[in-house]
Amino acid sequence: MALIQKWNALKRNKSFKYGIPFLVLMVGGSFGLQEFTKLRYQFSKQKTITPDEMEQHGVKMKKPEEVTIEKVYETVKDLNIEDWENKRGPRPWEEN
Repeated sequence: MALIQKWNALKRNKSFKYGIPFLVLMVGGSFGLQEFTKLRYQFSKQKTITPDEMEQHGVKMKKPEEVTIEKVYETVKDLNIEDWENKRGPRPWEEN
């Protein structure tokens, strides 16, 4: 009977009711976030690929001077966006 009374007294204690779950979440959260920080440092060590290395793999990259936001804006500005027609794509269940 004494064990049940102690348990009931502990349940009414505010530090047991709110403090212990808070500490469990803080410690558990730090271990959970540890996995994300491992990923962060694992992938931050990777180096960028140069255009010469990409050409060896068969990918042709444009020079950084060729791809600027101003040049892309100029090509988009010349597009005719007022006269367009909606074309419906084929659906998998339709025979076409």
